[in-house]
Amino acid sequence: MARKRSRKSTARPAPSSDKPARERIVAAFMALLAEKSIEEISLAEVAKEADVTLSDLRNAFGSTLAILAAHSKEIDRTVLAGGDADIADEPPRERLFEVLMRRLEALAPHKAAVRLLLRSAGSNPGLAFALNGLAVRSQQWMLTAADIDAGGPRGMLRAQGLALLFAQVLRTWIKDDDPGLARTMAALDRALARGQRWSGFLDDLFQIPARACRLRPRRRRRADEADEDTVAA
Repeated sequence: MARKRSRKSTARPAPSSDKPARERIVAAFMALLAEKSIEEISLAEVAKEADVTLSDLRNAFGSTLAILAAHSKEIDRTVLAGGDADIADEPPRERLFEVLMRRLEALAPHKAAVRLLLRSAGSNPGLAFALNGLAVRSQQWMLTAADIDAGGPRGMLRAQGLALLFAQVLRTWIKDDDPGLARTMAALDRALARGQRWSGFLDDLFQIPARACRLRPRRRRRADEADEDTVAA
């Protein structure tokens, strides 16, 4: 029987004065980012939204990018805390698939913010470069969560390749309104398959029998259904 992966709600409550200042600042920033581009968000506006003084904000963060980095770290912690022992014996590709799906679930309450952030990055090379740095750091942790070596030059190469692949998947995810995320899972499946063909990226991880690389029936069925819907459209 195919294992059913639980989907826990990761909705974030509105900023509350009962929360520590850092948490309120991050929550306020993400709420603003869901409504406007990062270039339009001022630190004064973040402080007002979080109900903190500018002095408190400066004590906690030096820039909006630093706040975004804190949010990325928070998402990392959520994914790492949600580890599933059931996938320990799965092939590397399947373990990585599970971990990245958990990351998308953690990002779900912030889909509007991610959409605007990707749009800004598309026209702002400096921002795109900074976001890539954050993404690579997070993907090193995602590889580690999937029990894949992320250390040394080869680990950095894996993390960079995975960051690029995940960015492509995000562009499908932000348009995927299906609660089951069928199109997103299909996109992630295809992205990981493409990764096998990248010289130096995960090559050694996927040199296992093809039958061992198959996704579990539930995943493969959903991915195939999404492909069929795309062909029929």
